[in-house]
Amino acid sequence: MGFIKVDETNVDWEHICCAISEKKGETCVASKKAWMKERFADGLVFLKLDERGKVFIEYLPAEKAWCPIDADGYFYIDCLWVSGQFKGKGYADQLLKLCIEDAKAKGAVGLTVLSSEKKMPFLSDPKYLKHKGFEVADIAAPYFELLYLNFDKNNDTKPRFKPCAKNGAIDERGPVVFYSNQCPHTDKYAPLLLEAAKRNDIDLQLIKIDNAEAARNAPTTFTTYSFFNDGRFVTNEILTEKKFLSYLEIKK
Repeated sequence: MGFIKVDETNVDWEHICCAISEKKGETCVASKKAWMKERFADGLVFLKLDERGKVFIEYLPAEKAWCPIDADGYFYIDCLWVSGQFKGKGYADQLLKLCIEDAKAKGAVGLTVLSSEKKMPFLSDPKYLKHKGFEVADIAAPYFELLYLNFDKNNDTKPRFKPCAKNGAIDERGPVVFYSNQCPHTDKYAPLLLEAAKRNDIDLQLIKIDNAEAARNAPTTFTTYSFFNDGRFVTNEILTEKKFLSYLEIKK
């Protein structure tokens, strides 16, 4: 088995691994692919296993990343995911190696990636990355870590979170969800929360991040999906209606 690079020449028919198990997920897939098509010009790379499984890496120059960081010269890993029957076969190592080789060839000084103190949903595994040589460059409330792998030990520049995203806090009260189409599932589940909120007389603010500038100045490190309540960050997990109402302590 080998790896396929999904780009502007084949994105219309190649599956994107993170959405292959989604039933009736055409809209979700289309939103993600539209997002990818706009990012290819920014240097987005999407490599996946030549199998129908969730085995892929997605990365791009950090200056173009949809994340509030300062990391000039680095490449930013959006997602590195190996799941199910494909775990334990060395695919993560292979994908990371390909990413490192590509980044070096393109003149990057290193890699950076959003992670967490312990493994959290939708974030790269910190234990694995640290085993591969990544170190903590910066932290943000309540549990985010910005990890980095420096290619040049003479370069002492570390990636940093922008101040706007450091505190895990916003001015808005009540429940607020920030999301983007960087994940194929947000366009489905975010509107479902709004419907649930209306049925329960909850004033939910749904804020879609639809451009890179907004993402790079967002009040959250994880612009793909972030749920705040009463001004404080709650979770980056993409919520079902049940979990959303549970967080607000509303019983169905």
